[in-house]
Amino acid sequence: MSTPGIPRLSGADTVPLSVRSAAAWSWRLLLVAAGIGAIVWVLGQLKTIAVPVAIALLLTILLAPMRRALEQVGVPRGFATALSILGLIAFVTGLIVLAGQSIVNGFQDLWDQAVAGFQEFLDWLSNGPFGLDTASLGDLTQQAQDMVAGQSGSLISGALGAATTVGHVLVGVIITIFCTIFFLQDGRTIWTWIVNLLPFAAREKVHQAGRRGIVTLSSYVRTQILVALVDAIGIGVGAAFFVPSLAISIGILVFVGSFIPILGAIFTGAIACAVVLVSQGWVSALIMLGIVLLVQQAESHILQPFLMGHAVSLHPVAVVLVVAAGSLVAGIVGALFAVPLAAVLNTVIQYLHGHDKFPELGTDDHVPLLRRPTRDELPGTLLWANRPGATPDAGDGTGAAPQDGAGDGTGPGGPTAPR
Repeated sequence: MSTPGIPRLSGADTVPLSVRSAAAWSWRLLLVAAGIGAIVWVLGQLKTIAVPVAIALLLTILLAPMRRALEQVGVPRGFATALSILGLIAFVTGLIVLAGQSIVNGFQDLWDQAVAGFQEFLDWLSNGPFGLDTASLGDLTQQAQDMVAGQSGSLISGALGAATTVGHVLVGVIITIFCTIFFLQDGRTIWTWIVNLLPFAAREKVHQAGRRGIVTLSSYVRTQILVALVDAIGIGVGAAFFVPSLAISIGILVFVGSFIPILGAIFTGAIACAVVLVSQGWVSALIMLGIVLLVQQAESHILQPFLMGHAVSLHPVAVVLVVAAGSLVAGIVGALFAVPLAAVLNTVIQYLHGHDKFPELGTDDHVPLLRRPTRDELPGTLLWANRPGATPDAGDGTGAAPQDGAGDGTGPGGPTAPR
């Protein structure tokens, strides 16, 4: 029974403010997480298309300076685009041929050294503290051979899966080249179309945020290329003292792996040390490890802070966590794209919240906004003023049909008006 003069409290009024705030945050965070999960799931289902498009965007940023340089010397844009892409294809083909020749020339020696090292390991098992006799070693070898033979079905299935993967890779390469051509040729037009799909009030802010995101992505791509090149040269030169026949292959492997920040350099450096260990022994492997650590420390403490600046302002802890999360969600593809995506989102979100990391860009650059079509320009609808059988006042309700926007500035020849 309620006391007169005292308002009756409902159940919601008895909930503490902190609990209500937590509940409000919780359902919003759950919705955001569900939206992100849905996007990731869709991208996973369309990875054969999404990954090539993302690679094409990175290649476009990489090749855009070359295309602009060719245009400045008088080369038509279409021809400049073709020359840029052909130059990239020639460069990648040259790397593959160079690495292939190095592997062919040095693989046999490395294989012989690995066999000799394995035989020394067996001798150590036989004469060392384990004291395994020849019969026991033979039994272990036979068990390993039987295990491999028993997995033949899995190997065949894996080979069939690899064939399917090769088909997907070929499709991805075609999509990448196709998208790169049009991104280089008509990137501004495509971006204008995307921006004009948004509500009118959001277009300008999204466009300015997108400009800053592209600057961040460009800084990241240029920096990663330079860092990967330094890592490849440093570790490749170090490997040349121990395995000269495989130094080029190791350098190329380090160059490619360095595009995965931190973890890629660690993995490829470990491979270089393992090759030297098999070839020259543990003393040379320790020296190679010192070379790898020296190169990576110089890269992470001198090159990256100097080149990245504030464009890609991600703490190393954030980089490691982002790469780990990307690899868990999407494997090596996620590890490759996790850091640039995080860097771009960091720049865009900060701009949308009022913090401009690149005030020198200004806001004078605008995309052309699509205008609202007049009723004369809507054939096939009830609003089409010149449709057969239309009454004279069907155009504007004043008794005179409009004449293609003449005199009001809204027709095809007039100025654009916001939609």
